[in-house]
Amino acid sequence: MDSIQLQEAIKAKNEMGFFDKLEAKVPLWQQMIVGLIVGVVVGSLWPDFGKTLAPVGTAFIKSIKMIIIPLVFSSVVMGIYHMASDMKQLGKMAAVTFAWFYFATGMASLLGIALNQVFHPGLGVAMTATGVIPQDLAKSIDWVKFFLDLIPENVLATAAAGKILPFLTFCIAFGVALGTMKEKAKPIIDILETLFEATIKIVNGILRVTPVAVAGIMAWVFASQGMAMIIALSKLILTLYVGLFVFGLIFLALVAMLGYKPIKMVKTIADALLLGFATCSSEPALPVLYKALEKMGIPTKIPAFCLPLGYTFNLDGSALYQSLAICFIADAYGLHLSMGALATILLTTLIANKGTANVPSASLVVMAVILTTIGLPAEAIAILAGVDRLMDMGRTVVNVFGNTFVALLLNRFFGNPDAPRQFNEMQA
Repeated sequence: MDSIQLQEAIKAKNEMGFFDKLEAKVPLWQQMIVGLIVGVVVGSLWPDFGKTLAPVGTAFIKSIKMIIIPLVFSSVVMGIYHMASDMKQLGKMAAVTFAWFYFATGMASLLGIALNQVFHPGLGVAMTATGVIPQDLAKSIDWVKFFLDLIPENVLATAAAGKILPFLTFCIAFGVALGTMKEKAKPIIDILETLFEATIKIVNGILRVTPVAVAGIMAWVFASQGMAMIIALSKLILTLYVGLFVFGLIFLALVAMLGYKPIKMVKTIADALLLGFATCSSEPALPVLYKALEKMGIPTKIPAFCLPLGYTFNLDGSALYQSLAICFIADAYGLHLSMGALATILLTTLIANKGTANVPSASLVVMAVILTTIGLPAEAIAILAGVDRLMDMGRTVVNVFGNTFVALLLNRFFGNPDAPRQFNEMQA
């Protein structure tokens, strides 16, 4: 490095703010781990104080949700616009995406059933409700309503309500329309590019306080979850996390097959994974995952297309949990599950998991549908509701991981095939 480059490096370092210098020394994912540990300690030792920290997490999550709609709108419309010139490729991308969604969901559900057959965490469990379930929980899926709900009556009202799926329908249609206009659409695309960059700037600002928010969220979780419930259902919780770990290893093997260094890839998306774990929601992780995939050399059009879809359709961790939880409840009721019943659970999970993508309490609805199908009362879900938050953290991590893999898979066929080599050669 010559003297001019050295002076420029020193000047850039001096211009860095406090948070930039902190992140240069301690990566954000490491700061979040510290926040997780502090939150667990505070919530466990001082539960009354931990419960008062709930607004910290609520404010953080609301801040992230604030930018989801503009981020999805700008990124999806731009991505579809750039692909609209080749509708055949767009169709292939959709086919590969949904084929993987169903394959991964089936694999996750099958793993959940297999884990129950090995460990049987529900045997001997006292049938005592540990929580409450939503009133008037749906026990079946209205498929006509599901497909009609994909078409928004009022785009602004849909956006205001945070309904991603119907809003996504509009974004895709708008992107295709702009693509057919070619150069005439350039002024709007320029505005959307600016909007996308602005939302990412806002995300960067919000992420500055992530460690504090994570500490507040974890303090509230461990202060509000009764230890008696956790101990009573500890076998189920441990079985679920074994399954999520196994599924994570499968993903890492697939990532390696695509040419990426798995550990380096995990470090790159660690911020999104930890954010999903702490908040139990893929929403806060969505903008962070966009940034991480950009670092990995994935063209913007790829995550713009698959991440919003994956956020609603590709819930691998949830599918694993749903099949495991249903088998757990059946064992707790003393119901022997025949091969036919297990096949019903697998098939129903595969279908219902996608059919509830735009339904409140979606995971509970899937479980209610399956329980009703195999002849058990849907109210049995209340057995698990008390510790659902602890299990939701882990399954959200797998959901985020699964959506990351979809982006890497699509990039292999439709994006930058040289991205794995470029990423592996990057300095850590």
